[in-house]
Amino acid sequence: MSERTEIEVERPLATESPLLAELGKTLEKHLNSRETFAVEAVNSLIETAEKLGASDLHLVPESRDGMLVSRFRINGVLQPGPRVPLAANVISRLKVISGLLTYRTDVPQEGRVKSRGTQLQKDVSEIRVSTFPTLHGEKAVVRFFIGSEEFRFVRDLGLSDDVTSGIEQSLGETSGLFLICGPAGSGKTTTAYALLRELQNTAYGIRNICTLEDPVEAEIAGISQSQVKIDSGLTYQLGLRSLMRQDPDVIFVGEIRDRETAEIVFQAALTGHLVLSTFHAASVAEAISRLTDMDVEPYVLRSALMGVLAQRLLRRICQCMQNRQEACPECNGLGYSGRFAIAEFLRPQSASISREILDRSDAREINAAALKSGMISLVQRALSAVEQGETTLSECARVLGPCVFSNDNAPTISPDP
Repeated sequence: MSERTEIEVERPLATESPLLAELGKTLEKHLNSRETFAVEAVNSLIETAEKLGASDLHLVPESRDGMLVSRFRINGVLQPGPRVPLAANVISRLKVISGLLTYRTDVPQEGRVKSRGTQLQKDVSEIRVSTFPTLHGEKAVVRFFIGSEEFRFVRDLGLSDDVTSGIEQSLGETSGLFLICGPAGSGKTTTAYALLRELQNTAYGIRNICTLEDPVEAEIAGISQSQVKIDSGLTYQLGLRSLMRQDPDVIFVGEIRDRETAEIVFQAALTGHLVLSTFHAASVAEAISRLTDMDVEPYVLRSALMGVLAQRLLRRICQCMQNRQEACPECNGLGYSGRFAIAEFLRPQSASISREILDRSDAREINAAALKSGMISLVQRALSAVEQGETTLSECARVLGPCVFSNDNAPTISPDP
């Protein structure tokens, strides 16, 4: 390395994180040895991500020659980290430890970190690496699968009592479809696993519980878990048809992605199976409306759908945000410490909801009927959390969108501290 490259740390969204500042100094120190820099840099980046509780580490090449921009997704928000030199070497090192082909830089690759110099943190169950070619070189995203030991059962999820009670009533059914909805990163899989453990723990007698996921994110003892493998032909459609011949009592389908999967899921729900699945929809009403758009017959939808949960994760205010405290050890200077779930829940068996389903009503009309039937919306839950000092209005707007807090939904609460 002919010239010494300066390690720069962008300023995080809140106050500067001590761990990220320390990472910048560590990387600068490792620049003394070009031969071992990539190994030390990757170890330091991963260790810092684990300490920060990050779900993802992004390494993105920029136009500046041979530099990577590092970013850490903490509590759902990307935080800027140090710029890292020797981009090709660092990406190659990541590919080596995750079993990827170092000589292929022109195609996307995915792998898992098998082993490295230090042990995984106790709350990190697995690390996966994804690479992708870009204009300035390969980028990489390192995903940390956080163990869900803290959220083992339904009452551990921290949802409101009325939602928790509704979920438990739904799980008492022996057939029907229970949907968990929300965008990516809203905690759907964590909730699904808690529901599966609940069923396994409270079921009368032995139940044959089977899953088909993409991917399997955590192992649950006593449950038959399977993973979709597109390359070998094991798709959701083929896997579901085969699972139906495995005498299941409960089936968890990782996600309903298309019409064919939806048809098989609803068929299973109508033929004596309890089915759990996740679905990308912003709200309960949108989930019902989108299923209709996927050509699920209204009478099938009305008969099989026995519970819909839509959820989000909001960052929890750290005390340092109100006290203007700097270098807070609790949140690493980011202003928020951890997240909590809010949810809206509907059991669509009421006459008014059934009528909207049969009439193929749009999401707005379904939502109005759901609110009249007593459903508490995500917006209402969010505003309640702000009033109780759990989070901020800006955080609610970030997660739910600023438009939902304007005009008709304008809150009558004080601004963020």
